[in-house]
Amino acid sequence: MLERAETTLCLIISLDGKITTGSTDHLDSDLDWKRIVGVKEGFSQYYKVEQSLGPNYLNSGRVLEKVGFNNKKEVPQKEPLRFVVVDRKPHLNKNGIDYLCKWLKKLFIVTSNPNHPAFELKSKHKNLEIIYYETGIDFADLLVKIKKNYKIEKITIESGGTLNSVFFRDGLVDHVKIVVAPLIVGGKDTSTLVDGFSLTKPTQLHLLKALKLRECKKLENSYLLLEYDVINNTVVQ
Repeated sequence: MLERAETTLCLIISLDGKITTGSTDHLDSDLDWKRIVGVKEGFSQYYKVEQSLGPNYLNSGRVLEKVGFNNKKEVPQKEPLRFVVVDRKPHLNKNGIDYLCKWLKKLFIVTSNPNHPAFELKSKHKNLEIIYYETGIDFADLLVKIKKNYKIEKITIESGGTLNSVFFRDGLVDHVKIVVAPLIVGGKDTSTLVDGFSLTKPTQLHLLKALKLRECKKLENSYLLLEYDVINNTVVQ
């Protein structure tokens, strides 16, 4: 039995592995791909897969900033969701945090920034929890904390390529559930499912993660659903 929360990385990608449209924050798959004929017709299937995984999600402040949470003004309908948001810079401002607290059952801000705006809003929102690390975020410890202290048994990771790479390299992804859109994006600077640093020598092969296929399903409108278990104890012969 895992001491930490069990994790599933769930994202929509293009056939060439891109998770966004281009190299700037003005471009985003969630907005742009739904405008492309031949792709837009089946995009909503990703949301159904995402929602089937449960109410707990781990994301980054950068992703939430990119999709516009800092600028939302309408009063949201309350949802029984819990978000764990890694946000060091910070990317979320007071308005974004305020909106998320009104929308979610529980918001966790995970940061190593003592000046994060979440600290100023802590007394305002009872459903806001701050998990603070003084010397850098320990993601293995974070997954243990959210299970032990907050009873989060399973969580869906939906972060960007850089943070995804940290979770994979550290052996913290248990399952992968990917919706493949019928689209080629291209671009060497466009983020992929897993970015981070590139390997440079054979002694780093242990950082690779083999996968065991659980399901390969043809969806409607030329989409695919791929589901794998991650073999985290990499053996190099």
